[in-house]
Amino acid sequence: MKQFSLRVSALALLALWLGAPASAQQIEFTRIKREVIEARLRQSSTKNAEREAGLKKIFEEAGCQGERLTEQPVKGSRLPNLICTLPGASDSVIIVGAHFDQAEMGKGVVDNWSGASLLPSLFEGLRTHPRRHTFVFIGFTDEEKGLVGSEFYAKQLTDEQKAKTRAMVNMDSLGLSPTKVEVNRSDPKLVDLLDRVAQTLKLPVSGMNVDQVGLTDALPFSKRRVPVLSIHSVTQETLAVLHSPRDTLGAVKLDDYYDTYRLLAAYLAVLDSVPDPNPTDRAGQ
Repeated sequence: MKQFSLRVSALALLALWLGAPASAQQIEFTRIKREVIEARLRQSSTKNAEREAGLKKIFEEAGCQGERLTEQPVKGSRLPNLICTLPGASDSVIIVGAHFDQAEMGKGVVDNWSGASLLPSLFEGLRTHPRRHTFVFIGFTDEEKGLVGSEFYAKQLTDEQKAKTRAMVNMDSLGLSPTKVEVNRSDPKLVDLLDRVAQTLKLPVSGMNVDQVGLTDALPFSKRRVPVLSIHSVTQETLAVLHSPRDTLGAVKLDDYYDTYRLLAAYLAVLDSVPDPNPTDRAGQ
């Protein structure tokens, strides 16, 4: 599999985000080729057990194997949460999540194989360089049955673990349009940094609140005061695709989908590199 390294200057991002001068540095990660991203998207199944097994296989192909890849049994669910851990230099954590289950209607490519199948690629791009944070990539089970997997995972976090979680980035229903962020349910500082990364890379991103539509796996974390960033692609025009027979590969705009991957790959590398401006805000929760 051919990959190439992409270096993004962090000087302007650091100075603007932190409001102070910053020393020049390079943000390093590996960007996965478009054909690989699309091939993984095409591996969607209409059976949730096959989706979990398929996601596990992609993680293993991406290099997340052995003790780094675990299945967390979830009370009330037949299928587990699938967890891939990328150790960093510290025990400060960045969680990246997406549910792998689908609703009964359609093929569930947009909702949410589009998010789940990106998890291994984001891991793969970050693992090629040393990381400051420990990254935890989670494929959540049974989101469609009431956020079952994400609620179970978040509920198990101790106060100390919550305080050490820098961010939870959730991906749900990508590729229907250029990248959207649910601003009213996301941490303002995380949104601001995403916007700055998008400007630097000249990639589109805009705010689109979908709180009237339903809940996402970011909620169990935000209600426990873990900063979240909720990424999607839903608009008024595309909302009807979800939970319908139209949720197929044909609904995905592949240019927009790859742009979202490119933005998130760079964003996670930048987030890993910049200091937390409020590291004690979540202490004692």
